[in-house]
Amino acid sequence: MTKNRARVDSFRHRRYMRSMTAQTPPELPFMKMHGLGNDFVVVDARERAIQITPRLASAMADRHFGIGFDQLAIISAGSGDAHLTFYNADGSGSAACGNATRCIARFLMDETGKTELRLSTDHGLLVARDAGDGLTAVNMGQPGLRWDEIPLSEPVDTLELPIDGAPTATGMGNPHCTFFVEDAEAVPLESFGPRIETHPLFPQRTNVQVARIVGRDHIRMRVWERGTGVTLASGSSSCATAVAAARRGLTGRKVRIDLDGGTLWIDWREDGVWMTGPTAHVFSGTLTAQFLAGIAE
Repeated sequence: MTKNRARVDSFRHRRYMRSMTAQTPPELPFMKMHGLGNDFVVVDARERAIQITPRLASAMADRHFGIGFDQLAIISAGSGDAHLTFYNADGSGSAACGNATRCIARFLMDETGKTELRLSTDHGLLVARDAGDGLTAVNMGQPGLRWDEIPLSEPVDTLELPIDGAPTATGMGNPHCTFFVEDAEAVPLESFGPRIETHPLFPQRTNVQVARIVGRDHIRMRVWERGTGVTLASGSSSCATAVAAARRGLTGRKVRIDLDGGTLWIDWREDGVWMTGPTAHVFSGTLTAQFLAGIAE
């Protein structure tokens, strides 16, 4: 390395370190978790405030140059046992992420010995419980069924939207658009998903599901998540699809949903939509100062 290059690198590093507030450490510990292959990076910021920018979130999401994730979740102190903040892989924010909530709930239960938690999110206060047999359940709250709760750009019937295929719109703290099809595997999600995600009817974009009704209590579903792409599973998408199917009279209010990464159980009760399934804490690691400095260049 030339002296000039070394000076430039040193200057960039010093500039980055000066630009970082006292809230952001020079190295950043994280945990990698997943629910049915729907994977997350989780940062514990309960004891020190950590600044996450959209640029940092999207850099961390890169599966070649970063860590890789479907969503990023930040644990911080808040009302209840903790507050959760979510980011999509493109750095945009999300008020809800069901599988990440379950994964973090399991982590906090193991840490505290509690079997029930209250976790605050931008979607509201969520209750999580140990469901036994290694499963974790979370109440994702009541679904948004009105056009302005989802939200949509204009008042329309949310049960059958004026889009080819007459999908159903549901709000679960984030917007969802569910298509009921004869063969979920036959739908080219890689091209179909982004077209629907950015439909003008969804001012905040939308998650997209294609679902086949297997039986009155059984659904096969595939997912395109806004700001991320095709994912192996999605908790909020599963809740939205179960609600949509029940509203249309295709199923009851308690269903099994088979996703590409495994199975979730959804129960739309009087107190909200409960989701139950497995979780995994895969590994813990640390983002280096070198990586963080590169984000500032």
